[in-house]
Amino acid sequence: MTGSCLDKLLRSIGVFLSAVSSNHYLIEFLEVGGVLTLLEILALEKIKEEGKKESIRLLQVIANSGRKYKELICESYGVRSIAEFLAKSKSEETQEEVQVLLDSLVHGNPKYQNQVYKGLIALLPCASPKAQQLSLQTLRTAQSIVRTTHPSIVDNVLKVLSTMHLEVQYEGCGLPGSSSDGRTLSACTAVSIAAIELIKDLVNYDVCPALLKGLVALLIPSFKETSKLQPKILNDTSALQLTAHLPVFLQQAAAAKAIGILAHRNRSLAEEMLHLRVVHSLLAAMGNTDHSNSQRQASLTLKCFVQLFPVVEEHVRKSMGEELYKLFFSNAGDLYMKIDSIQADILAANKVNVTKALYLSDLSHSNVSFYFGHRNQDPVAYNTHFQKEDVEGKE
Repeated sequence: MTGSCLDKLLRSIGVFLSAVSSNHYLIEFLEVGGVLTLLEILALEKIKEEGKKESIRLLQVIANSGRKYKELICESYGVRSIAEFLAKSKSEETQEEVQVLLDSLVHGNPKYQNQVYKGLIALLPCASPKAQQLSLQTLRTAQSIVRTTHPSIVDNVLKVLSTMHLEVQYEGCGLPGSSSDGRTLSACTAVSIAAIELIKDLVNYDVCPALLKGLVALLIPSFKETSKLQPKILNDTSALQLTAHLPVFLQQAAAAKAIGILAHRNRSLAEEMLHLRVVHSLLAAMGNTDHSNSQRQASLTLKCFVQLFPVVEEHVRKSMGEELYKLFFSNAGDLYMKIDSIQADILAANKVNVTKALYLSDLSHSNVSFYFGHRNQDPVAYNTHFQKEDVEGKE
């Protein structure tokens, strides 16, 4: 298997396995350990990328021959070997061939489709951005087949949003304020775009509450994360440039974008996020002068909420002040370039609590029900909850 003409040998075998009457050739190949040999080739470091790519193509031929052959590959610990190879491969062309193979293994393979699904989730933390992107794309297909979600998928997908491999490219925004053809040019990653597409699917499953909560939480990075670069910044002015690429800020921008897309597509999801104090968090993100894309995405998303809910407009206008609010509403996408440091600090330190207003609004509408004994929550518990929130906010 370490010869110089391995790729030619594998292509020669492929001629037989791909023939019209190939069934007896396929059986002969499998009987002498063909699948195990192909999987072993993927793990050997001495073998060149071309040989490994031909091995993947032969595995595709075998998998496409029927369900029992897919099961044979999976029973031979094939999913693990294939997934590990996808993560380590340096060739994007080869990685795309691996994606085709994994997609084949998840279709028409009920016995092992969950194994493939879990293998794709396990790939998300890998260091290869191309492998992450392809895994996310294939996960969308796998999720629709498996139908149930794995508990780890939310954390893994949200962590992908912090990918450091930046690319400037056209992307579908789906938010009001984008250009007329629905595209905006922004610093984002192909991985983040693939993750947002998967998030749009996952909100239709039982992980939706955890996913929304996680997205809103990413809008305000923890002090522990944002203080990591402070020593460098204090000692070296050139280190200021690094803050634009701090993973938590990339997550913040991507989360703001994802929230805007979800809110624009589904009003009920927007309402759920209001109860998670998304407006407060978006205003705080707009005050993050260390990352302009976070400010821009948060501003566009907040405008979406303002247009959807009058109560949000009222609170945002009051928090910003009339002058800043007019500036925001006239051109939300460019607001970050027009605000000064004092206005940014006001946004970052905002105390907006739309949740409280929503509760009081719902309470006033249900007064009749209250008098007839149909109250959902103890008023003392309600007052205590918001008093506690006020104290925490002051702290």
